[in-house]
Amino acid sequence: MTRVAEFYAMDPDELENRLLEARRELLNLRFQLATGQLDNVAQVKNVRRDVARVLTVLREMEIAATEGVAFEAPTPRPSLVRAQRRDREAAEVIDAGTIDTEDFGDEEEAEPAPARARARRSRKVEDVAEVPADADEEQ
Repeated sequence: MTRVAEFYAMDPDELENRLLEARRELLNLRFQLATGQLDNVAQVKNVRRDVARVLTVLREMEIAATEGVAFEAPTPRPSLVRAQRRDREAAEVIDAGTIDTEDFGDEEEAEPAPARARARRSRKVEDVAEVPADADEEQ
């Protein structure tokens, strides 16, 4: 899966080529899915999203050209930047070895999680008198 920033860095010709490649890949994935050869079904979703991203960037470029405005890639949202920074810092802490990862593997000391209580539905049982099968014939 390609990041959106990479699509914004490409020129329209490269995007067109990427769009053709992604559509061919999507076609192949659909055939593999139909024949039962596809192992990772999530690939279909990822390729479909890549196609949509390329089409979105191409459309934004087209609108910018029509309006006569210089095309600019949107700035990343602060929440995403913060999450990416947090993930990067966590990876650095783990790489530096300041967190003892051996403590996470002790399964003997860990208590089992309490089982969730199942909600039981109350059933209304109606008293049904048993009618013999020959009752219709006697009357």
